[in-house]
This record gives sequence, C-alpha cells and structure tokens, in this order.
Amino acid sequence: MHRTDAPSADRETLAFAGVAGQADMIRRGEVSSRELVELYLERIERLDPELNAFRTVMAERALADAQQADGRRGAGGERPLLGVPIAVKDSEDVAGELTTWGTAAHGGPAQRDNDLVARLRAAGAVILGKTNLPELAIMGATEGPAFGVTRNPWDTDRTPGGSSGGSAAAVAAGLCAAATGSDGAGSIRIPAACCGLVGLKPQRDRVSLGALDGHWYGLSVAGFLTRSVADTAVLLDVAASRAPERSYARALAEPPARLRIALSSKPTAPGVRVDARVRASVQRVADALRDLGHVVVESDPDYGRAADALTIRYLCGIAQDAESFPRPERLQRRTRGFARLGGLIPAPLLERARRDEARHAARINEVFRAHDVLLTPTMARPPVDAAAWEGRSALRTLLGMAAAYPFTAVWNLTGQPAVSVPAPPVGGLPVGAQLVGPPDGEGRLLALAAQLEGELGWTRHRPPLA
Repeated sequence: MHRTDAPSADRETLAFAGVAGQADMIRRGEVSSRELVELYLERIERLDPELNAFRTVMAERALADAQQADGRRGAGGERPLLGVPIAVKDSEDVAGELTTWGTAAHGGPAQRDNDLVARLRAAGAVILGKTNLPELAIMGATEGPAFGVTRNPWDTDRTPGGSSGGSAAAVAAGLCAAATGSDGAGSIRIPAACCGLVGLKPQRDRVSLGALDGHWYGLSVAGFLTRSVADTAVLLDVAASRAPERSYARALAEPPARLRIALSSKPTAPGVRVDARVRASVQRVADALRDLGHVVVESDPDYGRAADALTIRYLCGIAQDAESFPRPERLQRRTRGFARLGGLIPAPLLERARRDEARHAARINEVFRAHDVLLTPTMARPPVDAAAWEGRSALRTLLGMAAAYPFTAVWNLTGQPAVSVPAPPVGGLPVGAQLVGPPDGEGRLLALAAQLEGELGWTRHRPPLA
C-alpha cells in the first residue's frame, strides 16, 4: 500500500513520526523511503514558500537515494537510519552542492561530504536538502540579504531562532524527520526553544567537525534538531566520533535515579531581564521534575566574567571566518561590522581568553558538586520578531542578542553538554527549558529529558502552519 494515497491525517502523522519511528516503519515494510521522500517533497512545495526553511531542495538526488535505500532494505540490509529523510544545515558540506553559510560570498560546490554528512549517509539517511542560516552562523535569528527571512511555523511573524533556524523550522513544520544543526553560542538550543523542539549541544568534540575542528576557537559543536528525545539519541549514536560505553538510545530505557537539580534564572551577564512568563513556564518544568521524584532547589552558578572571555572568542572567530570566504566584498554590512569588532581584539587578549577557559569552567562547575543537573530558561523571552535585527549595526545586534539569549553561550565556553526541551508555551509561542549536565553528561541529560517528555507530552503538539 502506498501511503501517498492515504488520507491527509495519516500522511500528517507519518510526516511527524520522527527518525526512530520512520526507521522502524521502513524496517517492518510499512512504508518505503521513496514514499517518505515524496511526502516531504510535497509538504516542502506547499509550506516552505511561507517559511523559507530550505536554501535548496535536492529532490532528484533524494528520490534516487531513497530508491537505493529501498533496494537495500529489500535485500535484507540493515542500517540505523536506512531510508529516513533528513535535512542538513547549509554549513555542512554535501558533495557536489554549494555550502553557502548563508552568504553570497561563498565559493563553489563542495568536493566531498564532511564528516557528519558522511556518517549520516553511511547509516542510511537520505538527504532532502540544505537549510537556511544567517550569514556565517552569527545570529540568533535566521535572516539576511542573500537568502531572505526564515519564519517560525508557530507564528510566521516570529523568528525560528538561529543560527540553525532553517533546520528548526523544517523539523517543526514536518518538512523532514530531523535536521542537523551547529552551536557556537546557542545555535541549536535557541532554535529548539523557538520552535518547540529538542536541541542538544553535545560535549565538545563528541561529533567531529572535520576541517572545521576548533571553529570559533573551540566554541562550536555539531548536533541535531528533533521533535523527540529518542530521535536525538538515535542520531547522536550515529554521529558520535567519541561514543560512550552504552548507546544513548539504550540509556533512555532506564529512567534516571532520583537527581538533585539546581534551578536558576540568573543570566550569565548582569543587567538582563527575564520575561516573567518565561520564568513561570520554566518553574512548571521544575514542578514536573519534582512530580517525577527529583529534588529541585534554587541555586545559581557563579558565572563571574565568563561572558567577556566567550565574547572575545566569538568575535575573533567571526573575523577569522570572514577572511576565509572567496568573495568577502559580498558580505553584508552587519557581518563586516562583526568582523571589524573581532579584528580590533589584540592577539594576546584572545590567547588570555582561551587560557582562562579552565578557570571559568572550574568555578562555574562548582554547582555540580551539590547538584547533578542545572535547569535554566533557554531564552530570556519568547521568540523575537522574524526580522528583529535586520538593518541594525553589529554592535546593536550584539546587544540585542545578549538581552534575548543570556543563558546558552557560557556552556560553549566550558564545553559541556546542554539540551533545550520544550516548556509549557506562552501565548501560543514555544518556550525552552535548558538542562545542563557535567562534562560528558549527555546520557544523563537525555534520560532526564525523556522522562520530562513523557510527563509534558510535547511531541503531541504541532504548529498551526503544519
């Protein structure tokens, strides 16, 4: 039976079945990879003109890869993602395709798949297309002159976040089973919070960045945007170049023991106000954790001046990136402003910021002496307008983002894992709750997030546009 002939409600359920669900359905012969690709291509054609989630759709290539996946399944082949259609952020190299990084300053097609895309393909995934991001992945919103404004399927006047905003919008709207993202200061977790998704920033170096190793002077990592914790675990098992003793997917089978959880709404930099509605939403997550048997008490980490050190690395990383593109004269004015700010930072100050990482991490991680997990908001407010910072200078944009996103970047500095999960919405808009673990704590975070998913039931909710 071809699901393409199924009623629209069944087709929508199939579109939102997720990575783990679709992989299992393909294994059991309930649906073919080609049927899934055709379903998603139809949804992209119908919904993406309003969202602008995809920079390019690789329709013919995806259909050919799906046909090959179906042939492998018919021959008894088994791979964890065999035939599952996913999207990749347009900062990932896909052989023969442009990697634009959201800018008109890009060069020619990539010669080969990067490490993450190669791992996904080896696991059997079918790449549907490449998703939009702001220029050079700088922004916490996805907009720019090269590829336009990407919009949030929960409210198209709002941003899906950034820089992995195209990936988040595509997953939230049911245009793919999951999508890759990257996170240098919150760029997986912020879009997850904006779009009601699960977004894990893995431990630094858990997923290989290949040629981009050390990007933004060690702040950047790669990961995924998904609707469920199980999907994130399955994808991390495939992508991890440094795997744990037990798979992340298997770790979800055992609920975590009673955990000591610190609750904090303290921003990482002074002078930032947190929306009272966001505080209340995250408090409801804390209440759910208590109902699950965990101990939750208010306790703030000592962030000190860590924000200064990470801002230096962020700006210097942008300046380094801006110099690497073949047509730098095509960079937008705001990006050139960010690069100028980074260029003003003396090399000794950058080196000091990098040396200070260990000192900042040791002080901040004192919170994990008395607690197993830290719970914070992901963002200080609900999703901002879709073009909130369009046309603004680099400095005004930087200050605006600091006010909206004061909870994420510090964990890129320390390198440890953090995940944003959906909290109860505010006025119909998604809100994110961030769970932070000690170094190498992804398994604990995912097991706790899976518990919360069962309690809060966020996978049942779909945006109006979908």
